[in-house]
Amino acid sequence: MRRSFAFKCTLLVIGWLLVAIASAQIPARTFWPASFVALTLPVALGLNLAAALYWLLRNWRVAAVPIIVAVLTWPHFQRGLALHPLHSAPAADLPGQRVRLLSANVRIFNVYPQLHADNPQSPDKMIRWIAANPADIICLQEFYNEPRKSKLDKNVMSSVERIGRQTGRQVFVSKTLTNWMGGEFGMAIFSRYPIVRRGTISFDKLSQNHAMYADLKLPGGDTVRVFNFHLQSMSMEEKDIVDSYSSKAGLRAKGLGLMRRYKRGLVARSVQIDTLMRRFDKSPYPLLLCADLNDLPYSYSYDQLADHFQNAWATVGTGVGATYNGRLPFVRIDNQFAGPQWIVDDFKVHYEIGYSDHFPTSAVYRLR
Repeated sequence: MRRSFAFKCTLLVIGWLLVAIASAQIPARTFWPASFVALTLPVALGLNLAAALYWLLRNWRVAAVPIIVAVLTWPHFQRGLALHPLHSAPAADLPGQRVRLLSANVRIFNVYPQLHADNPQSPDKMIRWIAANPADIICLQEFYNEPRKSKLDKNVMSSVERIGRQTGRQVFVSKTLTNWMGGEFGMAIFSRYPIVRRGTISFDKLSQNHAMYADLKLPGGDTVRVFNFHLQSMSMEEKDIVDSYSSKAGLRAKGLGLMRRYKRGLVARSVQIDTLMRRFDKSPYPLLLCADLNDLPYSYSYDQLADHFQNAWATVGTGVGATYNGRLPFVRIDNQFAGPQWIVDDFKVHYEIGYSDHFPTSAVYRLR
């Protein structure tokens, strides 16, 4: 009787797992509840592995069922928990053009006093670290550029000058707003390779959540296209999320409102990623993608990208690879993706750089 019950539970878990995988492929704008079902995927994956272990100890023939399911769904497991403990960066003399890429949501370089109250030097330190990074290409989300206050003051340089011109990088800034003092908000791509073409993609209206791309001419003559994009923000305060799961009272007070806001974000991101996927399909060049997805690895947005591109962390990383610098654990919303023409040699989350609420990520790619 016990084995019969356990077998039924195993079948239920497998069914749950398959439904969750299918749900991740349904855009929220079509049927938003599917996106919430997809978020349960890591639990279903874990329970299936537990079922496989249980049946290995009880009945190896039955164990074959959850084991086969685990093998077939392993790429989905890797999305949230990558396992490459023996990976090491390959030698630099391997054939193929190597490209070093840095991506970071810099939170407007903490320009407002409340953002750098705990560390007044963080704006300067962040810009200095990025400028000194050996990356060939730098993609920044939530970028801010404050121009020189005076052309006579040689010691006060803008972020564009410090990260770009001073380091020999060409600059493409996609501006969404210019304030009263001339400060520019938006996103930016910096490149040691010549920028031969550039463009901006807005989602309905141009805002901080948009996309930009640059075509870069590599030394060997190849042209590659780099996309930098920032999808719809979750519009949820970290404190509200923590309060919602800290107590029953917090869940009652905050839960419903958080779900409504999260749903609106899911719908917007599903539209935005579909817009971008159509643009990716039209690219005549090998693609590299940098993104603040504002979405988890078990979302429709991530699923669409992972079905067509290599996620750098899932390909060579080990662990969760969390990129959110805050009180919410295990949250990876910043990602880099590469087209099939690339080999991912290395990927790193820079936990030592905690100036923003996002940790920077860097990767090394090699063109096949």
